Amino acid sequence: MGLLMTFILQGLSEYPKVEKLLFVMCLMMYLVILLGNSPLIILTLLDSHLHTPMYFFLGNLSFLDICYTSSFIPSMLIHFLSQKKTISFLRCVVQMSVSYTMGSTECVLLAVMAYDRYVAICNPLRYPIIMSKALCIQMAALSWGLGFLNSLTETILAIQLPFCGKNVINHFVCEILAFVKLACTDISLNEIAIMLGNVIFLFSPLLLICISYIFILSTVLRINSAEGRKKAFSTCSAHLTVVTVFYGTILFMYMKPKSKDSAVDKLIALFYGVVTPMLNPIIYSLRNTEVLGAMRKLMRRHWFWRKG
Repeated sequence: MGLLMTFILQGLSEYPKVEKLLFVMCLMMYLVILLGNSPLIILTLLDSHLHTPMYFFLGNLSFLDICYTSSFIPSMLIHFLSQKKTISFLRCVVQMSVSYTMGSTECVLLAVMAYDRYVAICNPLRYPIIMSKALCIQMAALSWGLGFLNSLTETILAIQLPFCGKNVINHFVCEILAFVKLACTDISLNEIAIMLGNVIFLFSPLLLICISYIFILSTVLRINSAEGRKKAFSTCSAHLTVVTVFYGTILFMYMKPKSKDSAVDKLIALFYGVVTPMLNPIIYSLRNTEVLGAMRKLMRRHWFWRKG
């Protein structure tokens, strides 16, 4: 059947009133994602004070969050209000591939950002030399490249499966595990590949993040003045908060007992997919005086330009 096949995204079809409420909530959160991440990207490009490795990676994270949520939220919003919740085989594969690429890339990018904070705090005198522009571009490219390769591998394995008629995906979106479960053959290889990919891209970066923060904590505790310790911690507090939210949600999803009601599991997955990208720009804006200062400066320029 292959390319001619059409899938039905079940979502919460049995709870139409809940879907209407989810439409309003997800629309509002998507607007926050766009309006929160877009200014961060613009600021990191336009403001010379933000032309540093930390903000270069933050710009990548913001762009990634926009791409990730845009791969599934617009179509999901349409399905919330539609009786016909169908998606073509090709669109399903593209949606699945893009979202998987972005998820994998974010894991690696968060580890890269932790390394940046490690160098900034533990080796401040050599920071401009170590974190050169060339190295930052290479590390960002590596994050995107690894995420793409992981997604490509999983997607190729998934689309080679035979589908014999079952076409109802028990999810809001084309999620890879829900997709392969529709195949009418043994999917052990796909499940092993997905599990290995999750271990490599979730827990390897998390291990590197933990190691980085152990060294950061050790260095900060050796600083004599309380003001110095507070300043050092403040430079990585936003990143640490984002990592806690990101991995906290994922670990909760993996470690909680499977619910008898699949609706609960789908809502938790939706929370991870929408709420986490929405919180990232809020955390980096509220906890970062440089970003707030750059925003005020850009608003003043815009105000003077309009008056002029």
